[in-house]
Amino acid sequence: MGDFNLTVILDAIRRSSGGLSRVELAQIVGLSPQTISNISRRLLDQNLIVEAGKEGSGPGKPRTILRLNPSGMYAVGVHLDPAVATFVLLDLVGAVVQHSQIKTPADGDPDAVIAAIAGEIEQLIQASGVEQGKIAGLGVAAPGPIDHDQGTVVEPPLLNGWDRVPLRDALADATGMSVLMDKDVTSAAVAETWAGGASGTGSFVFMYMGTGIGCGIVLNDEVVRGASGNAGEIGHIIVDPDGPPCDCGLRGCVKSSCIPQVLVAQAQAAGVLDEAAPLSGGPAVQDGFARLCEAADAGNSAAAAIIDKSAVLVARAAAVVANTLDVDRVVFGGPFWAPLSKRYLDRIPELIRQNSDAGNIHAIEVVGTGVGEDVGAVGAACLVLEHTLAPRAQRLLLEG
Repeated sequence: MGDFNLTVILDAIRRSSGGLSRVELAQIVGLSPQTISNISRRLLDQNLIVEAGKEGSGPGKPRTILRLNPSGMYAVGVHLDPAVATFVLLDLVGAVVQHSQIKTPADGDPDAVIAAIAGEIEQLIQASGVEQGKIAGLGVAAPGPIDHDQGTVVEPPLLNGWDRVPLRDALADATGMSVLMDKDVTSAAVAETWAGGASGTGSFVFMYMGTGIGCGIVLNDEVVRGASGNAGEIGHIIVDPDGPPCDCGLRGCVKSSCIPQVLVAQAQAAGVLDEAAPLSGGPAVQDGFARLCEAADAGNSAAAAIIDKSAVLVARAAAVVANTLDVDRVVFGGPFWAPLSKRYLDRIPELIRQNSDAGNIHAIEVVGTGVGEDVGAVGAACLVLEHTLAPRAQRLLLEG
């Protein structure tokens, strides 16, 4: 019970942008002033919080404000995308202390990728100057679907030979760190709740734009993972009934109509991009997609038409999810989001509004991520902070 109460207090302080006094904590969490005082002392002794000055201009004694101590704990996050692997070291308040990025090895060989990730993590920590003992663990955001219990990646797109690769345990062995793994779209949603500011509050869906398209789900400030940890797989929502066939046997699914690989192939067929080798790897897709977006921004009408049509299709998928879950907000982000952001945000908000079933009751806000391009890696590190610090019912279980 004591550990649970400690995490409740930490979580309340974390969610308050300006910090809280002991009196305010007692009012918010419902614990006695003595319990608040005892737990606050423990947190101060563990360097997880600091006393950050006094406030109060009225009668009575000024109140001491408690805030998280940024240097009290750290976490490493890795986002594995078929095109690029991104690394961050976060402090306790979710700020990026160190960042790096490498291209995912072109052949996608699991052993080579895992070795490259482990080596980059070692360099990241050394460059940061943070003591290893202050790092709570390593979080990994991986393309789905995943086997959450086994810590394996299950047939991710554009990563050949990755069926049932034990990524979590392999990285634990290679780094000597405690490792948590989640889907990239879920990790992005976690990042938004921890570090996204106003866009990460309440109920929202995070539309993840990567080599694939998926969505993270947050309802009433709680991340939804589903029965197997694979919530948010929206690849087979039909967005274009007359669209290209999908491997599921239907036509016009998200997966077959508007993911970057499909858009690049359309650009090649339309002569926007030079005919190239088959798009068999993530780096090739990323390069072609960047050039497609550049052509659209430069005024190429065929390129612009491809991107604009994809905005319509993605908006349909987002509207289906938003209507199903009745959320406040749709947040867009992910490694392929930046070059799309202007054209998408010019078009998608109105498209979602037109398709909103609850539009006469409440508006659905459409925004870009408040975290930035590293949202997947930041979310992976936040998995560690969430696991370590957030209140969880399991902490209340007593061993017999």
